[in-house]
Amino acid sequence: MPRVILLMGVMGSGKTTVGGLLAKRLNWSFEDADAYHSQSNIDKMAQGIALTDSDRGPWLRTLSDVIDVRLGAERAGFESPDQESGLVLACSALKQEYREILVGQKPGVQVVFLQGSESLLLARLSSREHAFMPPALLQSQLSTLETPQRALTLDIADAAEALVEQICSAFFE
Repeated sequence: MPRVILLMGVMGSGKTTVGGLLAKRLNWSFEDADAYHSQSNIDKMAQGIALTDSDRGPWLRTLSDVIDVRLGAERAGFESPDQESGLVLACSALKQEYREILVGQKPGVQVVFLQGSESLLLARLSSREHAFMPPALLQSQLSTLETPQRALTLDIADAAEALVEQICSAFFE
């Protein structure tokens, strides 16, 4: 049974929506990886400039530390009835090398890949505003995306609530 669920996918795939619902359902913490970007990364993306691997490196290592703290605290027995017992982390995690930094061989972490058609992603992006990710960055994310080999893969055409049910059925029943 996982203690951390990493929800991955390109922008518009529903990571934040599904992650928030899943965390609430499980009574776990929820973190959006976007909150951990440096100001320089945010400024770059806000200008419609895709991040490079070197831009992402420190961000990914910070997120790996967030996962390690959650796993370490639980392994060390710091969990109490008042503390949420797991973490749902929404992060694009587009490349295998990024997922290796984030997850590696850490026990208790499960990757869930939210995938969908480009037309559905574009439709979703046209009806939302993001603080610093313009829809123009979708193409760079799609070209960077490497489909994960070891992940629960879900189709974002399903409603967010149905995706939460699928995740819970896969890992907790």
